[in-house]
Amino acid sequence: MRRCIMRYVLTVGVVIACQSGYLAAQDAPKHARAQRITGGSAPHIDGSLDDAAWAAAPVITDFVQKTPTEGAAPSVPTEVRILYDDEALYIGARMFRPDAKAIRRSITRRDTDSDAEVFLISLDPYFDKRTAYTFSISSGGVRGDFYHPQDSQDSGREATYDPIWNARTRIDADGWTAEMRIPFSQLRYNAGATQTWGIEMSRKMPDKSEELQWVLIPLSAAGYSSHFGTLDGIASIHAARRIELLPYVAGDLTYRANVDPANPFNDKAVGRAGGDLKVGLGPNLTLDATVNPDFGQVEADPAVVNLTAFETVFDERRPFFIEGNELLTGRGASFLGRPTWFYSRRIGATPPGVATGTFVRQPLNTTILSAAKITGRLPSRLSVGLLAAATPREYADVFDAGPNRTNRIAVGAPAQFGVLRLQQEFGRKQSNVGFSLTGMRRDLDQRGGLSNLLTRNAIAAGTDWKLRYNEGMWEVTGWVGGSYISGDASAISGIQRNSAHYFQRPDQTHIRYDPTRTSLSGWTASLRGDKNAGRYSVGGIQLALRAPGFEINDAGQMKSADDIDFNADFGIRDVKPGKHLRLWSFSQSTQDGWNFGGIHQYSRFNEGVQFIFPNFWKVTGKYTYYTRGFVDDLSRGGPLMVSPKAWLVNAQLTSRTNVRTVTSIKAEYFKDEFDGWRWTFSDSTSTRPSARWQVSLIPTYEHAVDPRQYIATLSGGPIATYGSRYVFSYDERSTLSARFRLNYAFTPNFTIEGYAEPFASSGRFYDFGEMAAPRTAELRTYGIAGNGTTIAHNNDGSHTITADGKSFGIRALDFNRLSFRSNLVLRWEWLPGSTAYLIWQQSRANSDPVGRLIGPGDLWDATRSAGDNFFALKVSYWIGVR
Repeated sequence: MRRCIMRYVLTVGVVIACQSGYLAAQDAPKHARAQRITGGSAPHIDGSLDDAAWAAAPVITDFVQKTPTEGAAPSVPTEVRILYDDEALYIGARMFRPDAKAIRRSITRRDTDSDAEVFLISLDPYFDKRTAYTFSISSGGVRGDFYHPQDSQDSGREATYDPIWNARTRIDADGWTAEMRIPFSQLRYNAGATQTWGIEMSRKMPDKSEELQWVLIPLSAAGYSSHFGTLDGIASIHAARRIELLPYVAGDLTYRANVDPANPFNDKAVGRAGGDLKVGLGPNLTLDATVNPDFGQVEADPAVVNLTAFETVFDERRPFFIEGNELLTGRGASFLGRPTWFYSRRIGATPPGVATGTFVRQPLNTTILSAAKITGRLPSRLSVGLLAAATPREYADVFDAGPNRTNRIAVGAPAQFGVLRLQQEFGRKQSNVGFSLTGMRRDLDQRGGLSNLLTRNAIAAGTDWKLRYNEGMWEVTGWVGGSYISGDASAISGIQRNSAHYFQRPDQTHIRYDPTRTSLSGWTASLRGDKNAGRYSVGGIQLALRAPGFEINDAGQMKSADDIDFNADFGIRDVKPGKHLRLWSFSQSTQDGWNFGGIHQYSRFNEGVQFIFPNFWKVTGKYTYYTRGFVDDLSRGGPLMVSPKAWLVNAQLTSRTNVRTVTSIKAEYFKDEFDGWRWTFSDSTSTRPSARWQVSLIPTYEHAVDPRQYIATLSGGPIATYGSRYVFSYDERSTLSARFRLNYAFTPNFTIEGYAEPFASSGRFYDFGEMAAPRTAELRTYGIAGNGTTIAHNNDGSHTITADGKSFGIRALDFNRLSFRSNLVLRWEWLPGSTAYLIWQQSRANSDPVGRLIGPGDLWDATRSAGDNFFALKVSYWIGVR
């Protein structure tokens, strides 16, 4: 391992040192000035710049092209004026177009891209050169707003930041105009009599493939807000109390398919109420609290079939947890293996307990009694994120027809969650050091046997750092942290044996499985160096470690411990447009992994290529080669197995974005030496038939054969495999889905949005066999003449096997599963910040034990499957107190 690491360090270091070209330093930062409104009234926000106040404001005109020709003069002029008073910042923009009739006026929901022109202003009120707020308005009058929690224009951008502000546009013979009013109460800034903010302004013209910027941020540069110009002139503004209350009332109506009239749990109508509170703690911090939060308008998770040992991880979709999430997670970089200290979907997850009976009403999610968080940034450049949440004991209602009795069985324990994130910035290059702390406590008793399943206490903490040099061109990042959990011996035993640890592996010597222990602890650490910018080269190198006892899945999320991962990557490119290509790049990377017992688990070598053509179409390709390795989790707690040599190739073609029709086609093929293979095809196409309609379709098809699908661990095996039989099979799978969206915008504040996803998946299991010996690639396939085994295929799909004079069975495994999930939401922002939702959700499903290949007709069958219909009406009212 040392030789491998040194080889990559020397190779990448030498190449980067030889090709570290970078653009020369830019000129002195630009300055813009905001003019205070005096002796007159503030502009009326109607999209027209005819108010007298605008005449007194300085005019900003010195925009340049970012694309298509970096640094060139714009093809059309743009003028911007900035005003302010005690309450708000006002922006007036004139976007000239001699061909005004060509300006597109597409209307979408707030925060949604289209083929219309867009004017954007990004503000860094803290002037920390790391964070920013972006406000945009399109020529169709659609507002957009984003929070940038890190020094990046797109990475980690939070679209759920929904401040209360106003904007209007008008189109005339000279082009179009925009007026914005951004209340200071919706921003966070440092206290002081005078304010100095960072500022950037942009204009995008999709039909001309042209983007203008006030401060040119080169394509070869790293960062976003660190390049902003300066906004001066704002003085004597006072922090508002910033109290916002958002109560809601909602009602649900559910119609279930195939309802048994004897089921006493056929409730149809449910009413509920709750609310959110937002309080400004001075100009820097914000308190958000929620009571009985409602997520009825949140889109359902997509259907999946998971045959692995690891949980399916879904993105967070709930607004309360998304907003400000960066300040709680600190995920300022997405490099290999970084711990997810806080995974917000642990709060409100499906209760883990199981109840059985004639009829059972099992809760799908744990109720969130209340949650609160404090987020913000202090004048000392210390970012703060603090969250607390409480969930109650959850019960399943069970009806037993025999004694005609109804019981309540505990399936979830009361729990309290706490999260703390601190991040201190220092220096002029936006370097930082952070600290994360998560804690979880459950009130366990003997009800439902939950103390045998769940830990009582879990705590995890870590510190991380990002050291930036030369305007972010060079970075050194890393972390170190630890975890501790405790509970009953049966619960800790389950943690030791689960897929993240597998302490019970019989052929390892560096870990000891102890069924009597009542606690578990571990640590993690990493160090990485990166070259992020430059016209010709980028690259990085990293080593990450997770000790066997590291465990954060009570409040965070991790796939496995006992890992040592090494990653090195290097790319050469040219981001300066040429005659035939706007951008080209070639990349090479390698990943290697070991466990703490010194077992080499994998090696991957990747070669990638990307070309962007003058018409902005993009082609990407990648080739990956996998060497043999010893896998310590394929046998689900059994001995090591050999993973096959394999290769993978994929290619993707993506059209120009922000035009009437956008498409992206991707194909992938995988092959290994054990006759396993996989090919996948997907297409994402979005089109806009008219200014108010938007249609998108994402079909995906996959057909694969897995030669080592784990089936079961059975007793009575040979001595060579430690007295157990580790049974595997070939698994042929096919999956077809089509994600469909249809949106119509009456106005930017009144939209109807439809989402539907028919899904079909099948699996056929064949050539069953058992591990012949540890650390080999061979299976002892059942029914092969001369190996002492037979297999009989029963009419019900199960299998009867004899081996070594013993007989045992394998249940029927073949499947064909259909699912249809849809969401139709009528959304009306009837007052600023106040919204009404009318929701219709469908959840349909069907299955049969036949493993035939999926075809297009199965998607139609999925839409006709039996299922539930859910209707909801929710009305919220925003109350702002100055």
